[in-house]
Amino acid sequence: MEIIKVISIAFIASVLILFIKEDRPEYAVHLSIVTGLIIFFMMISKLTIVIQAIQQIAVKANIDYTYLSIVFKIIGIAYLASFGIEICKDSGQSSIAGKIEFAGKILILILSLPIMLAVIDLIIKILP
Repeated sequence: MEIIKVISIAFIASVLILFIKEDRPEYAVHLSIVTGLIIFFMMISKLTIVIQAIQQIAVKANIDYTYLSIVFKIIGIAYLASFGIEICKDSGQSSIAGKIEFAGKILILILSLPIMLAVIDLIIKILP
């Protein structure tokens, strides 16, 4: 199972970080970042499976690909922002993490505008 690999990597890294943190805290942060990247890249391949399945469903449902690509971009921004936030928090930079969160929310809001406008347009057409 994939989750066992992820948990094993995380557990081993956590134990190593506990030992390293006392003497070399800068190495502990680096190890934390590398561990996060390893887990992130392990899951990217799984994410592509989900994206392909959603694309197939969208084709069958005759959903405009423009909207689907916007949703994928929004999901990507959310995941990447979350990853960046956690890295900053791990290195003790909560202030920078807050800025990443703010930027992610603004970018998601900007990207979602065409979908919101399409929904409003649809509502206006339906209502007399």
